[in-house]
This record gives sequence, C-alpha cells and structure tokens, in this order.
Amino acid sequence: MRILIVEDEAIAARGLEKLVRELLGKEIISLKIEKTLLGAECFLEEDLVDLVFLDLNLNGKYGFDLLKNISAQSFYTIIVSGSTEKAIQAFEFGVLDFVTKPISKDRLKKAIQKISNFRTNSKLTKFLSIKKNDKLEIIQIKEICFIQGKNKETLIYKKDLKTETHKKTLDALSKILPNHFYRIHKSYIVNLKEAKFLNSNNIGKYSLELKNGKILPVSRKIYSDLKKRLE
Repeated sequence: MRILIVEDEAIAARGLEKLVRELLGKEIISLKIEKTLLGAECFLEEDLVDLVFLDLNLNGKYGFDLLKNISAQSFYTIIVSGSTEKAIQAFEFGVLDFVTKPISKDRLKKAIQKISNFRTNSKLTKFLSIKKNDKLEIIQIKEICFIQGKNKETLIYKKDLKTETHKKTLDALSKILPNHFYRIHKSYIVNLKEAKFLNSNNIGKYSLELKNGKILPVSRKIYSDLKKRLE
C-alpha cells in the first residue's frame, strides 16, 4: 500500500507514521510525509497513492482544499483532525473515515479496516471538482447522467445535456462513484437511475436507452448482469 501523510506538525506526523507502520507492516510499499498543502498537491500530481491521512489545518491552509482539487483521484482518504465539527462535511467529500486527535491505535485500526468494506459498499462521494482554467467547478453527483471516456480524459454529461471535460480516466472515476453508476461499456459509465430501456437485437448488439433519449452501447460481457440490475 502506498501511503501519504499530510500533517504540518512534525511530532504528530511521526506519531501517526509509527502507528500506521505498526498496523500495516509489510503491506506498506511506500510512506511519504508532506507538511504543506502545496507539497501534497505536487506529490499527488506525480505519484500514485492508495491511502491519504489528511489533517485539516495545515499552517493556516484548509485541508479540504486538497480534496476539492483531487476529489476524483483513485485513493482513499482518512481525515485526522481535532476539528470534530467538520466531520459531516468531510464525509460529503467521500472520505473513508474521520479520526479525531489525539489518535488511538484501536481507532486508527478500525478506520484502516474500512478499506475492504468501502470497496464493496456504496461510496459517499457527493460531488466532483473539475478544473476550468484557474477555477474549480463543482458538479453534484446527482446531476450526472453518464460519463464517456476519451483517452485519458472523460466527458461528463449532465441531466441538462450540458457537458464538462474532466482530466480523469473512467477507471479512476469508477473507484469513487456511488454504486448506481455502472460501467456498461469500455467507454461509458451510466447513472442507472437515468436508465429507461435495455435493448437487444438479433445479431447480438446491445444498447441502453436513457430517460433523455440518449442511446449508449452495452458490452456483451456485462449484458446479463446489467439486466439483473435493472429488473
């Protein structure tokens, strides 16, 4: 497991590192500590990470800003903070858990154990943040109709038929989207709440018609499973 700890207090960072190494041991492939928000952002732009431990107060900078910038990355986040009043907001970012300071080993262990459950249960992500020029635009998950993959980017089609380009792959998005978003084809993820009809023809071609009239291709391999999901 590749781990990043984002913590500006050296003593707190070393203490957390010690507990993480005790709990995960040989599962750890790499462990990096960043003291600043900028440092964490730069590291995440260049390196693959499986799990991030994030403090919310980073030398006066707001830890949530990191999640806004990289909310669609394919890693898990555990908030480690004394700001308990921010817990509800944290879960809206789709974080794995919120562990309060001072940290106990048992509590941290329970948070880490959630990774296996989180892979199969509903994700809690409520929005995606998309960079547009120098600004971030927030798109609510419930507004998304379907997503089309294009090379290393995706086109997000909203219910109002407007589109937004997101610099994340379908693979990355599929790991954080709620379970009612389903990969129907190598190039499409669909919000099944927007599905209308599942169609097939005599030559083994399948498609899914959406409530807005859009018709998308369906992979032959997942047709049976998709049919069950829609029954």
